[in-house]
Amino acid sequence: MKTYYYPIVSTLLFVLSVIAFSDNLFTDVGQKSNSDPKFIVHGLFMFAWFGTFVAQSYFIARKKYAVHMKWGKVGFVLAIGVFLSTLYVFIAIFKGWDAMEPFVKANRLLMVSFATFILLAYLYRKDRIKHKRFIFWAIVLPIEPIMGRVSEVFQVDNWQLFYILVWHAFFLSFFVYDWQSLKRIHPISWLAVGWFYITWAIAIYS
Repeated sequence: MKTYYYPIVSTLLFVLSVIAFSDNLFTDVGQKSNSDPKFIVHGLFMFAWFGTFVAQSYFIARKKYAVHMKWGKVGFVLAIGVFLSTLYVFIAIFKGWDAMEPFVKANRLLMVSFATFILLAYLYRKDRIKHKRFIFWAIVLPIEPIMGRVSEVFQVDNWQLFYILVWHAFFLSFFVYDWQSLKRIHPISWLAVGWFYITWAIAIYS
């Protein structure tokens, strides 16, 4: 599990993202959003970021540490692009906090944690334990857009339950990974899950 957890999770997230946006990529390429620059730029950054995450996971699994460090700089730049392009989409589409649905509010707050955790991952890039945990939680917390699109593809009736199950499956799997590798749940993991619940409380009740 120590060796293959990240390659498996990164590949799964990449596959889910492809399924989520399969209409844009394969089945409905003529849709309006495919000719909208802000969505094109955002989509390119997202797929490049997820692709880099997958590659980075396999580099570590194969002990290609020098390559991992080299591509880490590329990944950091792509992460900045993901954050800025997402922020622009939020500003362009959603006019004010009160006009947002709870899941949109949660997405906006979780993108803040994405930026924060990515920055911390970069600053702690020489600390293997902290670095990989900041990366994981940066990616897993703001996956609602992917889950939403996947639930539409598979015509899931109870999308709220689907969200809960998918998110908590990732949370539980990482807690198991923490325990297998450290014999404890790392404070970063507790912090990330705590922030997740706080985010949704703010989104629902604000």
